[in-house]
Amino acid sequence: MSANARTRGTGAKAKKAGVAKVKGRKTHANVISTPAVRVGRAIQDLRTGLPVIISGTGKDALLACAAELARDDVLGLMRAWCRAPGHIVLTHNRARTLKIRLYTKDAVRVALPEDAPARAARALADPTRDLHDPLMGPWTALREPLPATILPALRLARQAELLPSLVVHPLAAATAKRLARAWNLVDVSAGDIDFTEEASHARLAIVARAQLPLAGAEDTRVLAFRPEAGGREHLALIIGNPEPPGPVLVRLHSECLTGDLLGSLKCDCGDQLRGAIAAIGKQGAGILLYLAQEGRGIGLINKLKAYELQDQGFDTIDANERLGFQADERRFAVAAEILKHLGYSSVQLMTNNPDKVDVLRQKGIAVVERVAHQFPTNRHNAAYLATKKDRSGHLL
Repeated sequence: MSANARTRGTGAKAKKAGVAKVKGRKTHANVISTPAVRVGRAIQDLRTGLPVIISGTGKDALLACAAELARDDVLGLMRAWCRAPGHIVLTHNRARTLKIRLYTKDAVRVALPEDAPARAARALADPTRDLHDPLMGPWTALREPLPATILPALRLARQAELLPSLVVHPLAAATAKRLARAWNLVDVSAGDIDFTEEASHARLAIVARAQLPLAGAEDTRVLAFRPEAGGREHLALIIGNPEPPGPVLVRLHSECLTGDLLGSLKCDCGDQLRGAIAAIGKQGAGILLYLAQEGRGIGLINKLKAYELQDQGFDTIDANERLGFQADERRFAVAAEILKHLGYSSVQLMTNNPDKVDVLRQKGIAVVERVAHQFPTNRHNAAYLATKKDRSGHLL
């Protein structure tokens, strides 16, 4: 990555990192800026393999890039900027897979090797590479306490739907500000990351609505809810005219492209989606919330990586954890906020997942009845459903 790739202008102007003046006022992304803008740009840069800065509340900061997208030229530039070798950050779930001792809470740091550092970073981050790089390591975690910016940085990687693993360099705050100006790097704070996480399910607005006749439920309206902090929209399919405040028949359905659209037999999501619409349509009124939480909240690409691990013999929970995630990263609080926005406070919930019942109740939605929502298994999803029952406590 060259200097010209991350600056605008040449010479003295480049030192200003592209700051222009219009009628005496600066016009630049960091002037017209909000937490959502900064986090959104940081996510974009992480997803293209570029480094970002995460600032804390004190004098320390962090330079980080996504480990799964690591390139030797970028890592070399990061090392030159910081004048020190970097580290790879892994969650405990991923570290356990690699037999790394867990000396620090929630995550570990491993020294980045000088020989083929990008290859090592990608191998450490991605368990689907384990069989391709079987002789790398052994890896030893650092014992020193983690910088306070590490865990927010991992949450940022999750927001970007990347594997939760980063190449990081600690920085003094003054050095971070100088790098941000000279190389036009995003400087996002831990507070920005916290805010956007909260706003993603607590601050929602309706941005579109239309009639959407469905097979089995022709009298359907769709409302699209967008988080104030940006991010993916959630849908509310309102079938018939359910009277607020309820109780109303409700299904919370997390999107599943492979099951809902492609008809995958590896899960029961397509059956659950179409079955819920048919059941609500038959009753005459109810709501299906279609939540943008693909792959239990880890994103489509990571879900496909989990499928690859399942092909190697790991169950659905072990696969997610080997990737570095929790078994389920979804947040059902967003469903409670949508229901409140629509005026409903009491539901009959179509689910086999007790976590959905618990979260709605915690968020002030009365669940007056759990309605079982189960469909026949097939030879491709029988083990998956058994794992949901035996290890996740689903009521099947």
